[in-house]
Amino acid sequence: MNMAVSYPHFDQMQPWNDRLHLLECTSATVEAPEVMTFTFRAEAPVWFRYLPGQFVTLELPVAREPVMRTYTLSSSPSRPYSMAVTVKAQKDSIGTRWMFDNLKPGVKIRACGPLGDFSYVKHPGEKYLFISAGSGVTPMMSMTRDMSDRTPRSDVVFINCARSPSEIIFRHELENLSRLMPHLNLGFIVEHCGRAEPWSGLRGMIDRAKISLLSPDFLDRTIFCCGPEPFMAAVRSALEGAGFDMRRYHQESFQPVLATVADEATALADGETPAMVSFALAGKQVASKPGETILMTARANGVRIGAACESGLCGTCRVMLLSGSVDMNHSGGILDEEIEEGYILACCSRPKGDIEIEV
Repeated sequence: MNMAVSYPHFDQMQPWNDRLHLLECTSATVEAPEVMTFTFRAEAPVWFRYLPGQFVTLELPVAREPVMRTYTLSSSPSRPYSMAVTVKAQKDSIGTRWMFDNLKPGVKIRACGPLGDFSYVKHPGEKYLFISAGSGVTPMMSMTRDMSDRTPRSDVVFINCARSPSEIIFRHELENLSRLMPHLNLGFIVEHCGRAEPWSGLRGMIDRAKISLLSPDFLDRTIFCCGPEPFMAAVRSALEGAGFDMRRYHQESFQPVLATVADEATALADGETPAMVSFALAGKQVASKPGETILMTARANGVRIGAACESGLCGTCRVMLLSGSVDMNHSGGILDEEIEEGYILACCSRPKGDIEIEV
């Protein structure tokens, strides 16, 4: 028997807090071959507050030790009672495969976020060009859905690339949205098209000619790009070759920023002495090598701190700094109010003297 969920009036509800509330899966929907959308509600009657285009980090109980995976939200904050991620299964992916096999309605998982700077709210323009490939369409879909609800007359050119017409994620919904948004213009590019499947879009790889054909005024637009790194590199090259103002170009990437040998050599040359890092809950006090992040020190000494992007983006490695100070060079993975409360990101924080953290 289905049980109705009773919610208080929206004005009486609090926003979702990733430290307090689990996510409960409410649906798992096939979008395209090897692509699924997982929709969540909170275990308590709360609402979801985020910017269209932001991401969350899911804690997946794959094995004895959970894994952290970061996914862009495909849902819109204009519909705040649920949020969703749309995920493409990679051949050797552990986390995504677990989601496909085990994440069903009723299953609860932990998550942190939402975070991220990749949003038209953060980078507004008079008119937009969204360029994506594969599952990189998810933040574009979140932003387009939000515009459809809030500003349906927004001027958007939406270019999406896929291997075949059947692999265009959200194709039918986008076509429906184009009927509701008079200035939403769609352009699909595929690598190949089977004879049995009629196709009226473009074929081949993304390049300057196709961008110009689908969006003749692209030089005047604010551009958002998301997809595999080689794809984004091709887009950047095409835009730079056309003289585009790259200050109006924004891309989403979860590539980790790793410390280089030169960085560590500089730290050593400066004559730094090792700082002592105390892990309160683990009961360990260890020396941190010059130039080493707190996450590196923890791993080297058997202290577990969850991490996903390792570049200061996703916020998974957020820990409480109990004493001392750090040099934190993050990429938007922590909120100002969290910093004021004493939180830091272990992956991009280096001790400035002896410190103690709550791990």
